[in-house]
Amino acid sequence: MFMAYDNGLMDSWPLINQEEARAVGQLRNIRLTNLLGCCCEGDERLLVAEYMPNDTLAKHLFHWETQPMKWAMRLRVALYLAQALEYCTSKGRALYHDLNAYRIVFDDDGNPRLSCFGMMKNSRDGKSYSTNLAFTPPEYLRTGRVTAESVMYSFGTLLLDLLSGKHIPPSHALDLIRDRNLQMLTDSCLEGQFSNDEGTELVRLASRCLQYEPRERPNPKSLVAALVPLQKDTEVASHVLMGIPHGAAAIPNLSPLGEACVRKDLTAIHEILESIGYKDDEGAATELSFQMWTNQMQETLNSKKKGDVAFHHKDFRAAIECYTQFIDVGTMVSPTVFARRSLSYVMSDMPQEALNDASQAQVISPVWHIALYLQAAALFVLERDDEAQVALKEGCVLESKKNATA
Repeated sequence: MFMAYDNGLMDSWPLINQEEARAVGQLRNIRLTNLLGCCCEGDERLLVAEYMPNDTLAKHLFHWETQPMKWAMRLRVALYLAQALEYCTSKGRALYHDLNAYRIVFDDDGNPRLSCFGMMKNSRDGKSYSTNLAFTPPEYLRTGRVTAESVMYSFGTLLLDLLSGKHIPPSHALDLIRDRNLQMLTDSCLEGQFSNDEGTELVRLASRCLQYEPRERPNPKSLVAALVPLQKDTEVASHVLMGIPHGAAAIPNLSPLGEACVRKDLTAIHEILESIGYKDDEGAATELSFQMWTNQMQETLNSKKKGDVAFHHKDFRAAIECYTQFIDVGTMVSPTVFARRSLSYVMSDMPQEALNDASQAQVISPVWHIALYLQAAALFVLERDDEAQVALKEGCVLESKKNATA
């Protein structure tokens, strides 16, 4: 059973509870990687979340390759994370398991977002906690339970990560703070980027979050209020601060199909789909020939053939009708049929239906680049350009992998 909350790209995580997923799926905020749907079938569990193409905070802080994260961006990460937690708390989802630098990911614009997976990874009563014990809240060591105040402790460890560029155990960091040895706590890559007052304020916030007694820690709302005045270079886009390629510059060497999607050249897309035919429907021909002896399958095949003829002659309304008859029978699943009906929907000024079909083609064939290109085409028509660019980039990656193994 697949429950969809919206249309988007795919990510996955094992071990989910259906009720938890349903509740988290109702959350919608720009600071979260929003959950789009889940699959619960037998022992199989799958989450579908918004695709985040620009790695984790851990990668950018601890394992950076081209440039260390700038101070202004680190402050922005802290604020956006606090805003994400404030939103979750306002919606009754204050509990977050294993809050750490791997739970924060960056979207196509370079903005940090809090992964939705931490809201349901462990049991709701917080009886498990999987990070290194050196970083766990002290009350967890006493009681074995994670609470809303525990999340604030983990937020404090993240502030230390942002300040130091390293994953420093809180006990060691607090020793440095008590000894007023802030230089040892500060990332040397940040030299000259912030004032002593700014550094002191971030250390003060971290210290408050790391208080031994949970009741003495701040809540997300007060963290947001404290972090807003610290923000710098607010007029500079996140992808610029991060040095991340953006938009068309982030998608090199587009294929003719990808370029056609960017241009919204539906005629060119149609010609390419026609030339490809059904060669990407792996195993389809065998199954069809095996079942052709039944009258029902023969009628289904006739619907598909009629749809192909209509598609070839650009009679897209007729193609939609015939392909729908083929799909509704459900005996045979073909990603190409969904792809062709998707383009037919776009040609018939029904872009949302086109996006649904392109997403379904990806569910059937997750590594099929054409499904993602058609999602991009529909998203461009829907004027959801940022999402379209993400789909386009992922389609390009899949196509490159396919060509490399061909």
